[in-house]
Amino acid sequence: SYGPVADNAQSIFELSMIEQTPDIDNDVKRHFGFTPDFEKGKLLLEDNDGAGNTFKATAKPMLIGTAVVGATTMIFSLILMLKQHFGWADLSNLSIVDPRIILGMLLGGAVVYWFCGASRQAVTTGAYRAVDYIKQNIRLSGDKASAKDSNEVVRICTKYAQYGMVNIFVVVFTLTLAFACMDPVFFVGYLISIAMFGLFMAINMANAGGCWDNAKKIVEVELHKKGTELHAATVIGDIVGDPFKDTSSVALNPIIKFTTLFGILAVEIAVNMPRTTSLYAGIFFLLVGLVFVHRSFYNMRISTLSPSDHIIASERKTADTKRARMNEESIAAGLQKNPVVASQAVGQSGDEAGFIPAR
Repeated sequence: SYGPVADNAQSIFELSMIEQTPDIDNDVKRHFGFTPDFEKGKLLLEDNDGAGNTFKATAKPMLIGTAVVGATTMIFSLILMLKQHFGWADLSNLSIVDPRIILGMLLGGAVVYWFCGASRQAVTTGAYRAVDYIKQNIRLSGDKASAKDSNEVVRICTKYAQYGMVNIFVVVFTLTLAFACMDPVFFVGYLISIAMFGLFMAINMANAGGCWDNAKKIVEVELHKKGTELHAATVIGDIVGDPFKDTSSVALNPIIKFTTLFGILAVEIAVNMPRTTSLYAGIFFLLVGLVFVHRSFYNMRISTLSPSDHIIASERKTADTKRARMNEESIAAGLQKNPVVASQAVGQSGDEAGFIPAR
């Protein structure tokens, strides 16, 4: 709880714009008995936010650890169920050198890495679309944006968050069903791999994200280098660190739990189905999952251009549209005043555009 509280305290201070309130110093002194130092308060809040990042980076691996402990317990219950169902005398069918176990562990790791990439892709695309909208529609020189513009930015972020969530959920759901229906031994290796890779990836991303975020805080609070090239470099690191620590790492917790819990139910259903039926069902769910894997990346791309080139192209297109609209309005106004001059202007604009208007 400490980390989010410290983070939100800094955001509330910045959004309140209390420093711009008229006669705020005298008002605070009259009601609370001290003269506020907003610059010092801002530094203290940023320093406190850095401490909150450390708390969050410490707590998140413990959160994932509980998921892995629960997943391990459920995997062993699945193994005992398979042993009873197939009448195994021992667990030699689950040997680490069994090709099905090896393939399952490889695919489990691949799914974890896919999930981390897809979740970060959704965050990156949504953030870029929001920035693109702000640059084209909001006057940044003003004191604050209107409620309408702010709501539109929230709508854009929510839209891409939901797009990413739908793609990821469908893939996790269908692949769990597909692998459970194809082969239960293969699926055991898949679940073990999801838990192992998910644990270490979550620890890595939570710590790396916190380090990148705190590197920016050190430059701002301790070195007082805000606005320099060094600060710009740490901001780029923070852009990577935020999806690491706030999206991919914590979201692996429900991925591990859902895959394990739902997978046990799916295996119990699959082993009691005819073998041909379960195999065809597995192939069908696998194909559906692969379609949404493709969607999670290629339908969530920012653009074939680089972000800066895309912004420049969008600004040029917007300027050309405004210029064409102004020309049309001026020509329409000229037609009302002087039809002959206006028709000549139309002819000149047509020649400049590369065509001759009909006479």
